[in-house]
This record gives sequence, C-alpha cells and structure tokens, in this order.
Amino acid sequence: MECTDLKRRHHIHIHIHTYTYIQNMHDYEVIVVGCGLSGVVIAERFANLLNKKVLIVEKRDHVGGNVYDYVDPDTNILVSKYGAHLFHTNNDRVWEYVTRFCDWRRWDHKVIAYVDETYVPIPVNINTVNALCCKNLQSELEMNEWLSVNQVKYDNIVNSEEVAKSRVGEILYEKIFRNYTYKQWNKFPKELDPSVLARIPVRNNFDDRYFNDKYQALPEHGYTRFIERMLHSRNITYMLNTDFFDLCKEKPETTTNKIVIFTGRIDTYFNDAQLEKLEYRSIDFITEKFSNMNYYQPNSVVNYPSYNHHDESNSSITRIVEYKHFLHQKSADTIIVKEKPTDYEEGKNEPYYPVPTQRNIDLYEKYKALALAERKANVHFIGRLANYKYFNMDTAILNALEYFDEHFAINFDD
Repeated sequence: MECTDLKRRHHIHIHIHTYTYIQNMHDYEVIVVGCGLSGVVIAERFANLLNKKVLIVEKRDHVGGNVYDYVDPDTNILVSKYGAHLFHTNNDRVWEYVTRFCDWRRWDHKVIAYVDETYVPIPVNINTVNALCCKNLQSELEMNEWLSVNQVKYDNIVNSEEVAKSRVGEILYEKIFRNYTYKQWNKFPKELDPSVLARIPVRNNFDDRYFNDKYQALPEHGYTRFIERMLHSRNITYMLNTDFFDLCKEKPETTTNKIVIFTGRIDTYFNDAQLEKLEYRSIDFITEKFSNMNYYQPNSVVNYPSYNHHDESNSSITRIVEYKHFLHQKSADTIIVKEKPTDYEEGKNEPYYPVPTQRNIDLYEKYKALALAERKANVHFIGRLANYKYFNMDTAILNALEYFDEHFAINFDD
C-alpha cells in the first residue's frame, strides 16, 4: 500500500505513525504491538513456523501482559501482579500447545464466597443452596427439583439479571450475583449483556470445583517463565517500556509490506476516527503482607458479594486472593491481594475488562468495520482489547492460533 494513499483515509494520523515506524525497522517482517498472550502466541508462530523476524513492542516493563507473575522478595511467594490466572481448557490443541513450553501441575481451582457470615462454594452447588436457603438437599434429583421450582422462566433472555435468575432463582441472585456484579462493573446485571453472567455455571451436585474442564493446571514455575520460553527464539526481539505510537516520526514517501499485529485497545488505534471511546473496567490491587502467618483465609480465592453503600472502602472489594495457596507454596509468611474494581481512566490505570453494554457492543461494530478494512494495509487486530471481547486464557490462545492459521499459515507442518 502506498503511503500517499493514506491521505484519503480518515485515520491518517495513526497510519502515518505506524508506517513511519515500520519503515525504520528494516530487519523485521512482523511487528507485534503488545506482549500479552495473544501477541506472544502470534509472534511464536511467525518466528518458529514461518521463520519470520518479529519485533514485539510492549509499553509495560515486563513480558506476559496480564498473566505476568513474580516472586515476592519478602515472602518468597509467587504472586500474579494483575490478579489470579487459572488455566483450564477442554481443547486438546491448546493443551498440547502450552505444554510444549513448560511443565504444568494439575490444579483444580476452587472459589468460596463469604455470604450471610458463612463460606459457601461458588459456583452454586447443593452445599450453597443448603447453606443460604436453609435446605437439606442430598441428591442431584433433589437439587434438580429445587432448581426447577426456583428458576425464573423467560421466553427471551435479554440481560444478565435474567440469565442469573433463570439459573439460580431470585434468592441466590440477590445474595450472590446482584451486588457482586455491581461492584465488578459499576452496573447492575440488568444493564449488562447476557454473556457476562452466562459464563457462571450451576452444579446440581456437590462438585465444588470452579471449572470442570478436562485440563486444569498451573505452570510449574509461573506464567512469566512460560512466556519467556515462548519468546525464546532467534527470530524474536522485544522492546519493553516502549509505547508503539511514541516511536512515530514524519510520513515516509515509500511503501511497506510488513505485517502489524495490534493487540492493544482498538479505539486507541483508531483515535482519529471521530468515534466515541469504548468503555473498560480496571482494578485496584491492594497488597498486604503478614509475617509469621500460615494462612490468612481458608482458600486461595474468597469472593465478597455483599455491598454496603455506607462503607464503600471495604465493601467495594470483590475478592481477596491469597497466593500462597496456589501449588501449596512454602513460606513462613503470607501475602494477600484485595481486588477493588474501578473505572478505567487513560494514563492512570490499566483497561482489563471490556464492558458489554448494548452501547459498547454497537460502538465496537463501528470499530470492527474499520479494523476489517485495515487488513488491506496488513494490520490485524487480535486479543481482548483489540477484539473488545473477554477471553479466558485458553480461548485467547486458540483465537491467536486459529487467526494465524487462517490468515498467515500456508503449506507448513506444525
């Protein structure tokens, strides 16, 4: 594509920046913007399957994006900087792919919630109903009967409130989902797309695992080591502490055939498109360390669904993660991280979650149309922020693998 053609595009400013920077990167055939899971998978595929020279540009000071973890120097405990990440999948291809790079240890994740001054399993199972609804259910048959009586029936589910009520009924919706969702999103479930709470399963038995996938595991030495192994290629170079758009210069008068993989916010890329900004949620992580303490809480993750409008400083916390529990780490001390969701503010915090309201869904379709047109310029948008879609780790990996297969992989043996 000739750069002079860019003058006819309404987002010319972004293109000038992109193509000028790439023009100066003579040694690289692929530019990946962002060093999170999606970008790293694509980079690894280009480098190892197609023998392409890849440059990854990352604005943070570390690799791995939101799965980055580190060993806390005071407690010697492996901690995830951006919240707990539990890998799970039923996809054989994804499992075979991730196990190429490191050893994984089986970990059946469990979550409990503190409700009505007691700890109950999440997702809802027989024990949850017995504890919160004063029942004594003992079998799948009894649980199925209870669900049938209490589930709210809808002809057409249109929001997450209706999703939750159709699965667990009014009482558990109020106790577990309504206020927790408000804390997480600053919106009540009736304001959110059904997909938000559709991800939460309901069990008709005593199974207290959070996931029931075939593969559930944690990387033996952490996600950062896993990512570093993926990046271990003579064809991959990465630059940290580097904002892609800060590298831009004046428009060149030449052409380029380099491939750009953009994994950042799609509305940042199309900043000059005169569209409204998409909405994101962020999280404040509050870390506390305790010396000479075995465990702070009875489980790795404890959710707090209740909300007290008169005490927002504490009741706005959605969960507390105690990382020492994961893989049964040994330490004389412990460390907890409280998670307090908040609105995303550019330049102040990180955008973690797309907010699936109808307004944002409709707005994203306009950005998506621009992104599809951008493929003519060899620019591709992949990942949670670029696709404005919540991805679990396995779906993010599979999405990147399949995108690579569809658009770039030609006659190779994996």
